[in-house]
Amino acid sequence: MPHDSLSWPQREAAPASAPLPPAQIRRILRLFRPYRGRLAVVGLLVAASSLVAVASPFLLREIIDTALPQQRTGLLALLALGMIAAAVTSSVFGVLQTLISTTVGQQVMHDLRTGVYAKLQRMPLAFFTRTRTGEVQSRIANDIGSMQATVTSTATSLVSNLTAVVATVVAMLALDWRLTLVSLALLPFFVWIARRVGRERKRITTQRQRQMAAMAAIVTESLSVSGVLLSRTMGRGEAMTRDFAAESRELVGLEVRASMAGRWRMSTIGMIMAAIPALLYWSAGAMLQLGGTPPSIGTLVAFVSLQQGLLRPAVSLLSTGVDIQASLALFQRIFEYLDLRVDITERADPVEPARVRGEIRFEGVSFSYDPAAPPTLRDIDLSVPAGGSLAVVGATGAGKSTLGYLVPRLYDVTTGRVTLDGVDVRDLSFAALARAVGVVSQETYLFHASIADNLRFAKPDATWPEIERAARAAQIHDHVASLPEGYDTIVGERGYRFSGGEKQRLAIARAILRDPPVLVLDEATSALDPRTEHAVQRAIDSLSRGRTTLTIAHRLSTVRDADLIVVLDGGEIAERGTHEQLLALGGRYADLVRREEREQREGRERPEAPAVSGTERPASAPQSPPQPKPQPQPTQ
Repeated sequence: MPHDSLSWPQREAAPASAPLPPAQIRRILRLFRPYRGRLAVVGLLVAASSLVAVASPFLLREIIDTALPQQRTGLLALLALGMIAAAVTSSVFGVLQTLISTTVGQQVMHDLRTGVYAKLQRMPLAFFTRTRTGEVQSRIANDIGSMQATVTSTATSLVSNLTAVVATVVAMLALDWRLTLVSLALLPFFVWIARRVGRERKRITTQRQRQMAAMAAIVTESLSVSGVLLSRTMGRGEAMTRDFAAESRELVGLEVRASMAGRWRMSTIGMIMAAIPALLYWSAGAMLQLGGTPPSIGTLVAFVSLQQGLLRPAVSLLSTGVDIQASLALFQRIFEYLDLRVDITERADPVEPARVRGEIRFEGVSFSYDPAAPPTLRDIDLSVPAGGSLAVVGATGAGKSTLGYLVPRLYDVTTGRVTLDGVDVRDLSFAALARAVGVVSQETYLFHASIADNLRFAKPDATWPEIERAARAAQIHDHVASLPEGYDTIVGERGYRFSGGEKQRLAIARAILRDPPVLVLDEATSALDPRTEHAVQRAIDSLSRGRTTLTIAHRLSTVRDADLIVVLDGGEIAERGTHEQLLALGGRYADLVRREEREQREGRERPEAPAVSGTERPASAPQSPPQPKPQPQPTQ
């Protein structure tokens, strides 16, 4: 079905300085809803800690105004022990609230990471063809990682500091309301400064995360095995290093700006608040000079102690507000991925067939990648009986691979339908469709794991006899057994320790292990030399036996025995029939056969380069065909 690129994160995001709508704020708060019980405990600990901390200045006032002047040593000892007990209790409460809040925060980060990963697993193949791998990795690693401070400590710090400020202000009012007004006179000015700094940091944070995503994409692309191989053979290593250094230098500037944004203004707030005690002493003296009733010495000392205690949570509260505004930019980037539209979805009540025979039908199928562009496939009507074989051939860009990818729903048709045993593939559950249809493509993907683990990816509970039988059928067991570590051999990044033919046979073994009744072979031998192709073709013949097979082919010699051969031209079926029927027709298929035979004759007339075996070349080098020649590539 058509894909709208605007639904993906490459589009321009909303300006970072724009405030988040209330719905987004509520959405952030909903992340913490599953843990509201533990958060309630944190709230109680915070409240208790703040009340205990506020008690100390009152005990101090009693010591100065009562216990010391009246020389009541018993009362003095009791008040001193009370101050010690308050400090210890406050510290214990602080440790407990940190433990609980950190645990909750890490759980929220886990939920975000798995939520984004699960959403990306459901995205259509077209999303990954248009999105840089490093960008995807950066959203999961950098953006969510950068939110760690916010979700683990900032929220608790906000509640703790807010509670401390409220409790301290109430205590200050209880001591002397006049001095309280003097202490809080500049508070509106401080809040205004903090909001300006917060908006600035939010804007810079968005720019910084975009730059980190760009750097992650460069690293992922250039430091993969393929990227290093390309840069070495093209002599572009130094140029790529310069490009990376330029991106890194840009990040340095953004990091410095993020660290220094509003730093002087926030420092000014701290300096003014630190100077307020002097203003309080002056105010007490002024009250006496003006004939008013000044506070007692104990009250003044206790008030200054409270005010100094107010300094840390007040400045921290303003800084926390700044940090939260900056973290909102990270939440926006994560929500962009969580809000991606999933074009290929499973219906609410999917069909779970008890048994799959393997009959495939294309009924009036058309497909387009872009609604504004001409369709890639038009009015395709085909039928492949269970156990039958269909071969699709044609020039580059004819739509061969696209046709094959419609069967396992890597794409959805724009119009018409594709059926499996009479059931629209869109009505089947994803699990049922994955069990029924296997795909072996030209570009084999192997994980950086052992051979056995790569094979078990198709069937996690596969036994050793099953693995060996699959490898024997794929003509790869003897080679694996000859390796020092056998099936425990690590294949390397993307399987680069093995030749192209060996990787293809491992992929075929993996498909045999899964045992699907329908098989899609997408140019599985097009990039191989003739000797390797022959070995792989034997494995494919073993894999195809008894299954419905749809083969997208470049080399026509591999599909001559197909039950039906279809020639695609411009997304439409130009010819169909058996090999003999199409040769007798003398049309496009016959021209393709004659062209291939001519190329084979010319290849035999040229001096043949020595064949390179996968076991003779260096472990890290890919195998190259001994007779390179221009070959059409499949339409993806």
